[in-house]
Amino acid sequence: MTESPGGSENVPSRDRRRFPGISSRSYEHPADRSALVALRKLSGFDTVFKTLSGLLPERSLRLLFLSDSVRVSEQQFAHLNDMLRDACYILDLEKVPPMYVNQDPQPNAMCIGLDEPIIVVTTGLVELLDEEEMRAVIGHEVGHALSGHAVYRTILLFLTNLAMKVAWIPLGNVAIMAIVTALREWFRKSELSADRAGLLVGQDLQASMRGLMKLAGGNHLHEMNVDAFLEQADDYESGGDLRDSVLKILNLLPRSHPFTTVRAAELKKWAASRDYQRIMDGHYPRRDEDKDTSVSDSFKDSAAHYADSMRNSKDPLMGLVRDIAGGAGDLGGKLRDTVFRSGQRPDGSGGADGANGSGDSGSAGK
Repeated sequence: MTESPGGSENVPSRDRRRFPGISSRSYEHPADRSALVALRKLSGFDTVFKTLSGLLPERSLRLLFLSDSVRVSEQQFAHLNDMLRDACYILDLEKVPPMYVNQDPQPNAMCIGLDEPIIVVTTGLVELLDEEEMRAVIGHEVGHALSGHAVYRTILLFLTNLAMKVAWIPLGNVAIMAIVTALREWFRKSELSADRAGLLVGQDLQASMRGLMKLAGGNHLHEMNVDAFLEQADDYESGGDLRDSVLKILNLLPRSHPFTTVRAAELKKWAASRDYQRIMDGHYPRRDEDKDTSVSDSFKDSAAHYADSMRNSKDPLMGLVRDIAGGAGDLGGKLRDTVFRSGQRPDGSGGADGANGSGDSGSAGK
């Protein structure tokens, strides 16, 4: 029997490991940490952030959920209350955030708030997921709370709504959308971090996979297969040509969440990593060590992650970037081989332009 925050006793459905004093750095995606650092360095962001912190109607938001949603407690949605307290116990979050169930057929969950985080789940999500899948989702949201993501997620929601209201003002929307775009890039990376937190809470990779698959295809598990679902992520990454690579970027930009198949593949990769195993073995950064971390270390970790992602990526655009980064010699050689195979003379007018072009490309690559 375990004691959850607040003193009440809670018996989880099965034994799971607890992580006393765990720092959010343990599970945060490197790109999440560095994107947030970069976001704070965005020109004008501090001014906007300080201004919005005083203007956002957070009290109104809390009253709205209190008046028009169901607050999770021992009397209401008791099974969700047990999961919430259990998630906070496992991740050692001292203060259990309030959680509400909101009537909405669209499956969704969020962690928002400036002063204190609040968690909201929709009825569509509650009806879609089984107990272990829901446990992972609640752990996901508690992970957001532990990482301090709620503040920036709240601002993103506000700015997105504001951007729609001022779209008619010349240049007004442009300035806001620049910040919204940067926030969305961080938001997507923060989702990968929270997926990891959900796995640490649920400690059931198959349940996490099923939950993500249901978000994509609905409650038809008998019609779906996790392995086939993960194959879609590989097909998405490696398929197509450069045009498809550009379309992927354009499709992703307006989204607040990464694509579901990509999230599943990322989570499975992390679950098989040494980092995850070390956490499960009890070796992880502690919260009391957070003050000793440096910004430069976050950037180094992120740079290493992006470099590794670029090396291993199957995307055609990333392949082109690797070729360019390989240096002028390789590109020039490939270009000369193409010219000779086509029967053109390397010393002709066309050949001279091609040689100069390859030299320019090499300089740009350097």
